Amino acid sequence: MSAKVSDYMTRKVISVPPETGIREAFFKMKEHHIRHLPIVDDKHKLVGIVSDRELRRPGWVDESPDVSHVYQLDDDLRVSDVMIKNVHVVHTYNTLHKAVGVLLDHNIGAAPVLDKTEELVGMLSAVDLLRALDDELTSKRSKRT
Repeated sequence: MSAKVSDYMTRKVISVPPETGIREAFFKMKEHHIRHLPIVDDKHKLVGIVSDRELRRPGWVDESPDVSHVYQLDDDLRVSDVMIKNVHVVHTYNTLHKAVGVLLDHNIGAAPVLDKTEELVGMLSAVDLLRALDDELTSKRSKRT
């Protein structure tokens, strides 16, 4: 299988700027049925990512002596406060095999997709990769019959 990331990525990217409140981000993700939200600066460059996991349980929660406020989604916190800054990305020209390696190596469920100019052009999720696997299995099955 020599399919490329560009063959299976989700092209409609929903993203927000770093100053977006976590409540707003949470409801945007819910509205669009997504679990990963890229964070882009005013030049539309990728600066971070949040998943529904970061919004539900930020990394600093275990260090806080008072966790009563943690599960209150309000816009006092910004996505920049909880986003992952060291984002693992894939590129449109990468093979799916390489993309699977990125997701597995970093134990992530999705990765932003960048083009040759490092512009955010899509997302590649585990579901997208399952669709690719299904296509491959269907193709092999039809070749046997």
